[in-house]
Amino acid sequence: MSEPLSLYGVELKSRLLLGTSKYPSLDMMAKSVRAAGAEVVTVSVRRESAQFREGQDFWRIIRELGVLVLPNTAGCYSVKEAVTTAQMAREIFDTAWIKLEVIGDQGTLAPDVFGTVEAAKILSDDGFEVFPYTTEDLIVCDRLIDAGCQVLMPWGAPIGSGKGLNNPFGLRVLRARHPDVPLVVDAGLGLPSHAAAAMELGYDAVLLNTAVGTAGDPVAMAAAFRQAIEAGVAARRAGPMRPKEFAQPSSPTVGVAALA
Repeated sequence: MSEPLSLYGVELKSRLLLGTSKYPSLDMMAKSVRAAGAEVVTVSVRRESAQFREGQDFWRIIRELGVLVLPNTAGCYSVKEAVTTAQMAREIFDTAWIKLEVIGDQGTLAPDVFGTVEAAKILSDDGFEVFPYTTEDLIVCDRLIDAGCQVLMPWGAPIGSGKGLNNPFGLRVLRARHPDVPLVVDAGLGLPSHAAAAMELGYDAVLLNTAVGTAGDPVAMAAAFRQAIEAGVAARRAGPMRPKEFAQPSSPTVGVAALA
């Protein structure tokens, strides 16, 4: 059994964090969370509970699932907006956890890294435990740690794109730079193989939503991501072979008879 994942002192068995939007129904969302084995779900403070016209049922199901809620500031485009939304989330959910999103570009939904660092400092000083959505840029991540963040959440690709890991080199360097900081790939994963690749790079967890919520069979896809993450962790710990520039025979040649 793999070692538990520790996020701000909370130990988790699952390394898959799952979003709660985009599902065809609340029942499908609940079944997907269970299939994923997720212990943490993200919920937008601005979430339209009327999406299902079952607002109270949504919260009842979340309670029944027994999961931890990670509120997020999705849709915020300024520091002030993100900080205010985080403060609202703390009152609503009674938690110091906050997934901080300060969006800088409407087309790509890329984070405003300058605003994210500023907001992270304000929130950390106010007692929040911040999970910042960021890029894999080393300097930005260093600044976020200096601001008080004990977890970093670099994107794999733009939100909802399903492109996977656009910059494996950058993600690998970030992992090497901060070997002891929990790193969660957040956004852009579309296939279970993308999640496995993130874990093989040594990342601690992944957070996703669209890839499961919009799948033809969300429950089956959630289970597939769970299996992929477990496989990626196992592969990383098994000590994968190093890539080589040239071919190397897998069968020995010494002592083999030369046939004319």
